[in-house]
Amino acid sequence: MKQTYIAEIGKHIGAEVTLRGWLYNKRSSGKLGFLEIRDGSAMMQAIVSKKDVDEATWEASERATQESSVIVTGVPREHPKKPGVYELDVKTLELVGLASEYPITPKEHGVEFLMDHRHLWLRSKRQHAILRVRHTIIKAVRDFFDNNGFTLCDTPIFTPAACEGTTNLFEVNYFDEEKAYLSQSGQLYNEATAAAFGKVYCFGPTFRAEKSKTRRHLTEFWMVEPEVAYAKLDDVMELAEQFVSYVVARVLESRQEELKVLERDITKLEAIIPPFPRLPYDDAAKMLDEAFAAGKLENKFEYGSDLGSPDETYISSQFDKPVMVHRYPAAIKAFYMEPDPLRPDLALCVDVLAPEGYGEVIGGGERASSLEYLLKQIAAHGLPEEAFDWYLDLRKYGTFPHGGFGMGIERCVSWLCGLEHVRETIPFPRMLYRLKP
Repeated sequence: MKQTYIAEIGKHIGAEVTLRGWLYNKRSSGKLGFLEIRDGSAMMQAIVSKKDVDEATWEASERATQESSVIVTGVPREHPKKPGVYELDVKTLELVGLASEYPITPKEHGVEFLMDHRHLWLRSKRQHAILRVRHTIIKAVRDFFDNNGFTLCDTPIFTPAACEGTTNLFEVNYFDEEKAYLSQSGQLYNEATAAAFGKVYCFGPTFRAEKSKTRRHLTEFWMVEPEVAYAKLDDVMELAEQFVSYVVARVLESRQEELKVLERDITKLEAIIPPFPRLPYDDAAKMLDEAFAAGKLENKFEYGSDLGSPDETYISSQFDKPVMVHRYPAAIKAFYMEPDPLRPDLALCVDVLAPEGYGEVIGGGERASSLEYLLKQIAAHGLPEEAFDWYLDLRKYGTFPHGGFGMGIERCVSWLCGLEHVRETIPFPRMLYRLKP
């Protein structure tokens, strides 16, 4: 099938082309029809002149409704007053599928209505721009690791145990009444593949059964997780810094038009270059105490607790780059975190908080390499040792220091696109009270 895509129309000026797509919008003066055509790659205006086309083409252009599928043949030309903008002088138009009255109109629609019609909402310019940015982020993620010596090692979605307990996991029935869980992270398996390949990453869907309704949470999301043999905490932070900077640069390079559609202030993104500020947890706690005393925070931060969304928002708003909060209290972190040798009450971990109040986009750190320590941690966390026998083998047969992190794609998309809620960052979001479409 010979087909020209609108995104490449500039290569075909003066030559007859055929576009296959949908009618996004139209207006008519009675003798001229102005049709906005989209084909998935881009949009362009097609002009139908009643005196220059046959009766069937004119009638089809008049009958066509919003989102009708059409095949349009014509000759593209550059707009006389807008360099780089192209229009199509239509010769023929075939109405492939006449659309019923489209439910999404220019009027204001509520969020629930738009989410109920998510399968149609995806066709809008804004949603199209967001998912184009998402595509570029995912491509940049893969390119960064592929070009830096990492091996992609896919990890299971069905797992026999959890990384951090089962309270936030979806339990499913496996064979012979055995229980399994939908993965919340591929990290434990990454540690095994890192022992085989040195530098690895996994990239796939993950599931969290948190009953959360915040603007930052989905129950199903995509996460990339690198793991590096012999990496210490400082190495993990440097890798995260280089990785985030690379992804942001790629979006700025490739998606200027989409960022314009989203009205994103790109000067904020242009500031995302190394080095990123590094902030010990103790200093972050002091910063929050001072903010509370000054009336800038509603609730007082309790030392020893994890950072809540308001805390992350405040801290990140104090910097124009992502800030790396490191060395949290070990008691609030996962059982596998390496303790700080200088202060064993702290874990060698890091959270990367995006600026502009977007909160955590990366979490990671150095993994415990001592078998004895892990055995104590598993017992202290009330986890079944038999579920981790294979994981403990990694410490029995050639243990080594190592570390890594995880980045949720949707939070990254939300930040780079300047969105208020993660529900627009994935084609079909799954949330606490939403399982369709």
